Amino acid sequence: MKIAVLMDAPLRATLLSEKTMARLAEWGEVAVNETDKAEKETVKQIIAGADIAITSWGVPQLDKEILDCAPNLRFVAHAAGSVKGIVSDELYARGIRVVSSARILSYGVSETALGLTICACKNVFAFNEEIRNGGWVEDYSVITELFDITVGVVGCGFAGSHYIELLQAFGVNVLAYDPLLDEAAIAAMGAKKADLDTLLAESDVVSLHAPALDSTRHMINGRALSLMKDRAILINTARGDLVDNEALRQALLEGRIAGAGLDTLSPEPVPAGHPLTALPPEVHRKVVLAPHL
Repeated sequence: MKIAVLMDAPLRATLLSEKTMARLAEWGEVAVNETDKAEKETVKQIIAGADIAITSWGVPQLDKEILDCAPNLRFVAHAAGSVKGIVSDELYARGIRVVSSARILSYGVSETALGLTICACKNVFAFNEEIRNGGWVEDYSVITELFDITVGVVGCGFAGSHYIELLQAFGVNVLAYDPLLDEAAIAAMGAKKADLDTLLAESDVVSLHAPALDSTRHMINGRALSLMKDRAILINTARGDLVDNEALRQALLEGRIAGAGLDTLSPEPVPAGHPLTALPPEVHRKVVLAPHL
């Protein structure tokens, strides 16, 4: 059996430990990409004659041209979340099974969402900046205790459902919006099903866990933000395109929401002068940014 590890060498070193590589070698011949890019011609050479392919970020779509190099390919293990970048109709036409690491990676996403929720509610970064600049303002009016607040979760897939699970320890009320799940399924997670407008209007924290689709692009726009409470906090660990940058900037400048914790932005990496980085100091302190951790 031949196992083709297609991601570039630096990424392979990050994702696959020596122990993992040794285990793969026990199962068969292992071919690896020794370059710093997963170019199509390189991928064709490595996958030639393979039974199993291991992919990740940066690997090109496994189209007919690539798959013709591996007529016996039976299984693709995607060491990343979404498989959108690698799948093709040809892959499914050949009956090749595909599995991703979305569930495992989602734990880190939901943990990040919880961390941003706590930090934003407690205004941790603003206080940190204040103290570093010589200040000491014990202003309890700008923090939100998690107990008995309402947290709205938009999207209840792997990350959203785990975020709901983590929230159970804090005694919060959870509203959930997911058009693919019924009330019973959402109740089993520990949340109450709500339509999006109701969730936005009633939540003290709104956490986004929806996929990037045409229908979800800028779902958090000026109208959506206008429905939110003035003291509400927006958390986004899903995709940057879910949020209209300019609309969020205006809402923050006008004090129509209290703050935001954003692990995903659009575009990435952010250019100089991005609407959510070029903010005046008093607003800048209300926004916590992370580089798509």
